[in-house]
Amino acid sequence: MIATTFGVGQVVYSILWFFLFFIEIWLMVSVFIDIFRSHDLKGWAKALWVVVVLVLPLVGILAYFIVRGDEMRAHQIQAQQHQEQSLRDYLRRVGGPSGSSAEELSRLAELKRDGVISEDEFQQLKSRVMRQASDTSSK
Repeated sequence: MIATTFGVGQVVYSILWFFLFFIEIWLMVSVFIDIFRSHDLKGWAKALWVVVVLVLPLVGILAYFIVRGDEMRAHQIQAQQHQEQSLRDYLRRVGGPSGSSAEELSRLAELKRDGVISEDEFQQLKSRVMRQASDTSSK
């Protein structure tokens, strides 16, 4: 029923306004994230920015970009670097030894020499290290 009352121009006009509204909400969320991420803003300044953005959305978002645009970009870069460092730390902690295959073979030889592992275990672990080395070199 609605399709018969709406013309093509009205549908395109409605889609345009929907996307503009979506972009406004996205920018508002981005501004809120930066407001609460900012350590250089004190509590009342954060509250004032939130009120300005909520009461006058377009003006508030534009004013925030003009006044604090450089800090916003710096906060994004800092958050990205922190996230990358956290990922590296996690991978280093979970990934185990990240040495070369020669280092792993020398560790295995030391364990065998010290009597920690038997000859059979040494051969199994040695073949596993060699397989992993060949798999990584073929990629």
